[in-house]
Amino acid sequence: MTSVKEFVIEEAATPDRLGRGRFAFTDDYSVFDWGKMPDPIPGKGASLCAMGAANFELLEREGVPTHYRGVVDDGAVVPLDEADTPPREMALDLSRVPDLPHEGRSYDYDAFHREAGDNYVVPLEIVFRNTVPVGSSLRSRGSPTDFGLDHETWPDEPVDLPDPVVEFSTKFEESDRYLDRDEADRIAGAADIDDLEATARTVNRLVTERAREAGLTHEDGKIECIFADGRVRVADVVGTFDENRFSYDGQQVSKEVVRQYHKREQPEWVAAVDEAKARAKDEDVADWRALCERSPEPLPEHVVEAMSDLYTAGANAYLGRDLFDAPSLADAVDRVREL
Repeated sequence: MTSVKEFVIEEAATPDRLGRGRFAFTDDYSVFDWGKMPDPIPGKGASLCAMGAANFELLEREGVPTHYRGVVDDGAVVPLDEADTPPREMALDLSRVPDLPHEGRSYDYDAFHREAGDNYVVPLEIVFRNTVPVGSSLRSRGSPTDFGLDHETWPDEPVDLPDPVVEFSTKFEESDRYLDRDEADRIAGAADIDDLEATARTVNRLVTERAREAGLTHEDGKIECIFADGRVRVADVVGTFDENRFSYDGQQVSKEVVRQYHKREQPEWVAAVDEAKARAKDEDVADWRALCERSPEPLPEHVVEAMSDLYTAGANAYLGRDLFDAPSLADAVDRVREL
């Protein structure tokens, strides 16, 4: 089980055969890698399921292999447009996730791949960026000129990139870290690093185009993949308001809204999280949460309601369909501007 969706195995994968299973999306949310936060956000799970399904179906039409099989509607696996109500479950092909042994923060990927064979979840997240907001970690990994920008220093405002940037980070380590291409290639195992990058760029292009049609700006996101039958397939969930950052008329329409809310309203907890992560790194400890001296407080009811409207109204706009009982996206955005 992940922090925001439950993972149901119906038929386990084997070294030479994909399995079958489902994601059951909950209304829970997670920020700063904390895991399940105190409050559910009504409608969030179904909105992510619907957006993810729509994007998987878009990718399949464009010839991009995925692990998606359909959404679950009244017990049957169907395409999204045949679901009469907002779906909460997604049917999937499953690959294997071998153990990743570690001592402290040193991880044994050779052992992972010895067990993985040629049917496994690639232990990477492939991140793509179209913009560089203030506070983006990309700013700490290079100067503007490194990414084709005509600036000597990073400006105090978001910057559009001339070409999307693709990066690789770890997936199964307790604290994610960005990797250079050689280390990412080694960690990917039999999955070709060029194929992973090309797939990420295709996903980014298609989601960006779909978002533009809905009046949204697609800023950044990520994919996760499986390697099976000698090819890379897009896995997990793609192009949702949790995996990606979107904006509408300059306002964030994504989990970033509640992330920034916590930074403003619970700075002591956010600082404690940062301190715990830094301490874990210094002490070579994998589980930083055990070192965190604070826990997050629940959200006020009006924030939960505003976030619920944002997720469902945003999904309606992205799908081009009134699947959810929600206000217009413009009205939902105006409400979260006031948070």
